[in-house]
Amino acid sequence: MNNANVIDFKPTERAETRILIYSHDSYGLGHLRRCRTIAEALVQNHPNTTVLIVSGSEIAGSFNNVPGIDVIKIPGIIKLENGDYASRAEGVALETTLSMRRKLIAKTAQVFDPHLFIVDKEPMGLRGEVEPTLVERQLAGCKTVLGLRDVMDDPQTLQEEWDDKGLIPKTASLFDEIWIYGPRDFWNPLEGIDVPPHMAAKTHHVGFINRHRDPQSQSLNIALPDHFILVTAGGGGDGDDIMLDVLAARTAHDDLPPMVLLAGPFMPPAKRQAVHAQAQPFEDITVIDFVAEPEVLMRRADAVVGMCGYNTFCEILSYDKPALYLPRTTPRMEQWVRADRAAALGLASMISSENAADPDKMAAALRALETALPPSQTGFPLEMTGLDEIAKRTENLLSGMPA
Repeated sequence: MNNANVIDFKPTERAETRILIYSHDSYGLGHLRRCRTIAEALVQNHPNTTVLIVSGSEIAGSFNNVPGIDVIKIPGIIKLENGDYASRAEGVALETTLSMRRKLIAKTAQVFDPHLFIVDKEPMGLRGEVEPTLVERQLAGCKTVLGLRDVMDDPQTLQEEWDDKGLIPKTASLFDEIWIYGPRDFWNPLEGIDVPPHMAAKTHHVGFINRHRDPQSQSLNIALPDHFILVTAGGGGDGDDIMLDVLAARTAHDDLPPMVLLAGPFMPPAKRQAVHAQAQPFEDITVIDFVAEPEVLMRRADAVVGMCGYNTFCEILSYDKPALYLPRTTPRMEQWVRADRAAALGLASMISSENAADPDKMAAALRALETALPPSQTGFPLEMTGLDEIAKRTENLLSGMPA
């Protein structure tokens, strides 16, 4: 047999611990940035560890390299406004792309042979693409973990979705543990779902993921005001509305504080141009298209305006900034649920898209940020323990210790 084309690791080439992370989304920044943050913590806490992230993100290689972490890029999928998917490559059928993704995920896992396999958010992967790999890895003795953000969707919608996909029995049997990236008293993403006792027993709230870190680059080589409000749209694919609402408020009111607008890499060119054009007349407004380390901006900002995606929410808590959220409500209610809960606890303020479109109401909400309290002074205990707890649970899983 000719083995010239068979990839294999020599024993001396293997890291002591190998961890594989699967991130299904091809659009946006949240899933990939969360996975990279977890990977960095695992490498830092566990010597001789290699983490491989399987992702469909188009900008997977745009982040600073960290020793011990690498990314395998699989063919991209576009999420449509109605929640359906399409191949990113024009002229390629969705089923063809999904078939390629399934095979690449399975082959990567076979060759890498991880000790731990972490699946981010989608239990069986996009259209079930990771289920065969989960079964195979479990049979090979690999530990398996499902990581869920603090909020998934509104309970009724999530119950219907998981029932339709048959996810409850599969999740209960194919994962050794389920990690919820948030504290128990903030929100339970499985609320309303009929979770069997043995699945509940291996579900653990680890706390929010701390995003406070020293960026590798302390400067963006961009002149920034001494004091400013940061307006961020995450990946930016659907973030132009928040930018244009803020700019409309600034057009109508000259007394608003300076602002820095971070558009994001996925904002469509025409919408990006519109944001730049609307901001151009104002010397106290700076528009930045993309930075690999938004922590540089977050730590310098006086307050933050965002859509309330999980990563942005954790960054704001980590840097202890007053915040105003403009959550989207489609295709999921996730952001709205998180923002509403945060507002109820006094951790931030929230404005609906209808009120944000009113320049006077938007301006009033922006002014209120100047006197708003940071999250640490609201009385709600901030459990930013996610990375430490993940490191501990990983050590216990891999050592065979009881949870």
